[in-house]
Amino acid sequence: MTRSWWAECMGTGMLLITVVGSGLMAADLSGGNQALALLANSLATGLMLAVLITLLAPLSGAHFNPAVTLSLKVSGVGGSPTVWSHVSAQTVGAIGGVLIAHLMWSLPPLQWAQQERWGVGLWFSELVASAGLVFVIVAGARRNPTQVPWLVGAYITAAYWFTASTSFANPAVTVARALTDSFTGIAPASVWPFVVAQFTGATAGAFAAKTLFAVAPAVGGSPPMQSASGR
Repeated sequence: MTRSWWAECMGTGMLLITVVGSGLMAADLSGGNQALALLANSLATGLMLAVLITLLAPLSGAHFNPAVTLSLKVSGVGGSPTVWSHVSAQTVGAIGGVLIAHLMWSLPPLQWAQQERWGVGLWFSELVASAGLVFVIVAGARRNPTQVPWLVGAYITAAYWFTASTSFANPAVTVARALTDSFTGIAPASVWPFVVAQFTGATAGAFAAKTLFAVAPAVGGSPPMQSASGR
């Protein structure tokens, strides 16, 4: 359980370092070209996800995402036997990752984001992004478990571009990104509807995949079924 907690904490922290750090680098080098900045941010995040899931799935399932952890458990598809331990590790790791990214860039460690992300289209985008993420995880585990890390990384990279919200798809990431006033930030007031949409979408995606692929409930710690994330 201790190794699992640290794997989730460190993995989620590294994910946030990548999201925020690559966002800062992209904004600094892109000369105001937002498309170029988003491309750099999405590629860095997708590639890091594939690396982290490959390395840490044997220890914790590599969720790095409370919506994944809870949706798998609620749907009966699988999930960690230590759900709330996972969620606490993911939250602590996410906030720590933002702090580390800021220190690397000589910024104040914690700051309030100013970027408002509000509207039905954005909330629906988060629902769709989260449903798709969990569907990819469960379907990938059913069809080709060894490819789940790259499937998740590819999905998140693509979802940056086909969703209006740029696919946060992760409550821990969303909360942590309220603490960075940068390209990747989200104003605190915008956080709660994103989180509601993410949990709703993730649960729907888990049930859809379970129905379509007739997935039998998995025993608590099976890494292939649980390899998951979202930025």
